[in-house]
Amino acid sequence: MLFDIRTIVGALLGCYGVVLVITGLVSNTAADQAKTGNININLWAGLGMCVVSLLFIAWVVLRPIVVPEKTPVADIPDEPSETP
Repeated sequence: MLFDIRTIVGALLGCYGVVLVITGLVSNTAADQAKTGNININLWAGLGMCVVSLLFIAWVVLRPIVVPEKTPVADIPDEPSETP
């Protein structure tokens, strides 16, 4: 589960989302809001990334990768014979 790509993507999105949420809460100037039409874009983008991150982590927990067991050599079918 640790090396599943969904875990890595979820963790990265979560980290970036938390940074954006903190930036949106701490550093939201009138000039920034004027550029975005009076929307705190850092806050909303960060919240969206956190939600997507939680969805990725939930996906990993609810649908883990199942590694198949090794097949015994006796159960492997022979290769098809080649007839010229």
